[in-house]
Amino acid sequence: MEIELWVYAALTAVCVVSGFIDAVAGGGGLLTMPALLSAGLPPHLALGTNKLQSSMGVAMATHTYRRKGLLQIRPHLGTVACVFIASGLGALAVQALEAKILNLVVPVLLVLCAAYVIFSPRMDDTDRRELLSRKGYVPIASGIGFYDGFFGPGAGSFFTTSLVALRGLGLTRASALTKLFNTTSNLGSLLMFVAGGQVLWTLGLCMAIGTITGSWLGSHSAIRFGARLIRPLLVTISLLLTARLIWGYFTG
Repeated sequence: MEIELWVYAALTAVCVVSGFIDAVAGGGGLLTMPALLSAGLPPHLALGTNKLQSSMGVAMATHTYRRKGLLQIRPHLGTVACVFIASGLGALAVQALEAKILNLVVPVLLVLCAAYVIFSPRMDDTDRRELLSRKGYVPIASGIGFYDGFFGPGAGSFFTTSLVALRGLGLTRASALTKLFNTTSNLGSLLMFVAGGQVLWTLGLCMAIGTITGSWLGSHSAIRFGARLIRPLLVTISLLLTARLIWGYFTG
């Protein structure tokens, strides 16, 4: 499809902001998906192109967290494999099924996430006793991975909140591990969108430049300021995603 040059520039600029948000708290799709749809892309093509740019941005954030010593990948390889498979299945499902029902379910989950972040004293950088082991968390991570491939909005928030609540991680470490799982779910679903021919490569790669820039800035900011930055942004993104999904449901 034909896309004007100014649209490339505008979407790349949007991705700088969304990449920053994704690197800190997740939820960058709050900006990029409406922007892609406003540019005239059909929903499945918008989802696939969004996964391309998002994959590269979150991968940049993952690398930054790992380089700063906040993330170890090897202990989580089993979970990564399950998230990868689940997200691919989710992406296959969304290309065949109607996803609108999730517009009602997801806002409820996002409000619960925001409420937990606001009211729980656990949402800081202190590690606490885990309620689930690493293996016990695999089904939760896989479920979020499937959801990310199928629909997507709020997946980063779900990963971060569940890692704090169930695995006992401090907020900055939970955000770092979220980026690993989010990179995995993005790549797993991206492969299925590529196989289905649902990616605009030139546009996606241009957007990726903006996303990588924003992700670099966001991950360094999160590492520097920790829970003081992540906690309020996590609440804000959860509530904004909730509002957008409810608005989208009732406006068609």
